[in-house]
Amino acid sequence: MRSVGVEEELMLIDAATGQARAVAAAVLQHAGDELEFELQLEQLETATRPCQSLEELDAEIRRCRARAARAAAEAGVQVAALGTAPMEGEPSLTRKSRYQRMAAEFGLTAHEQLTCGCHVHVEVESDDEGVAVLDGIRPWLPAVLAISANSPFWQGRDSGYASYRYQAWGRWPSSGPAGEFGSARAYHELTGAMVATGTVLDLGMIYFDARLSRHYPTVEVRVADVCLDAADAVLAAALIRALAETHARAWRAGRPPAGIPVELLRLASWRASRSGLDGELIDPLTLRPAPAGAVARALVGHVRDALADAGELRTVEGLLADVLQRGNGARQQREAYRRDGRILDAIRRGVTGPPG
Repeated sequence: MRSVGVEEELMLIDAATGQARAVAAAVLQHAGDELEFELQLEQLETATRPCQSLEELDAEIRRCRARAARAAAEAGVQVAALGTAPMEGEPSLTRKSRYQRMAAEFGLTAHEQLTCGCHVHVEVESDDEGVAVLDGIRPWLPAVLAISANSPFWQGRDSGYASYRYQAWGRWPSSGPAGEFGSARAYHELTGAMVATGTVLDLGMIYFDARLSRHYPTVEVRVADVCLDAADAVLAAALIRALAETHARAWRAGRPPAGIPVELLRLASWRASRSGLDGELIDPLTLRPAPAGAVARALVGHVRDALADAGELRTVEGLLADVLQRGNGARQQREAYRRDGRILDAIRRGVTGPPG
């Protein structure tokens, strides 16, 4: 069983107003070494331990969220699992030299980048296996984005997108789907050449939807919003681990990846960001529009053997049925907003842990 871990970025908000609060430094004073700064002072990052079972991962995600909530409460705020800060406001850049360099180089792209994602790490045996996984999973990442979509509001209004985080994140020059690499050597040559252009600061700014981790023997899938419900983060991680296993097996068996052009994957990702689970997605098998639920179920079908071998098929099918019935975070935020027209209600839907 490949280990899997999840990093989540969480928003720091005022309990009364729903406004994002630039208090990460104060929160982290109460958190020990379990939480980290992010680009803006209105957010922080959690990270689970590497996990084997989905039950263990679920417990870890909830433990990390509770730890963040307790530290936030000590600083008089709340943490919210929201992909964007729904209220109007101007983010406050964290005072770290790297972030200051990013602000100087990228202007408003850095200054306005207050978004929260979910990064899933899956263990691989080598860079060669990892790149084979990256090449194979590409067509299915838009479906993962649609399941996780949790950022419909931006600067006080409905953006019209299920994941506006993905649109805002797409302003970075190195973000989005990548082409097929073919080998670890080709991957490292390309990413090195990207850094050599001087357009990105370093390898940490290779913001592909999925990449090789620089610090761990993992592939790091970065396409998802932070999920409103912890169960949806478990679902996304389970699907990503099963994708990794499915395409590692295909690579060992000599079966090539699908070879879908990156231009079509960009369209599929845009559609997933726009529609989430409440419209059509681009089916990776036909490259034609199909209902989002059908594409999500096709993803489970695609990785069925890996899920069954791990004893996770029934659990994943249940988690997917739940999110299709109740909706992802974007739908739940919008439903909370529609009840009385207050974005604050949508924000409170994302609050995790005790009040500040």
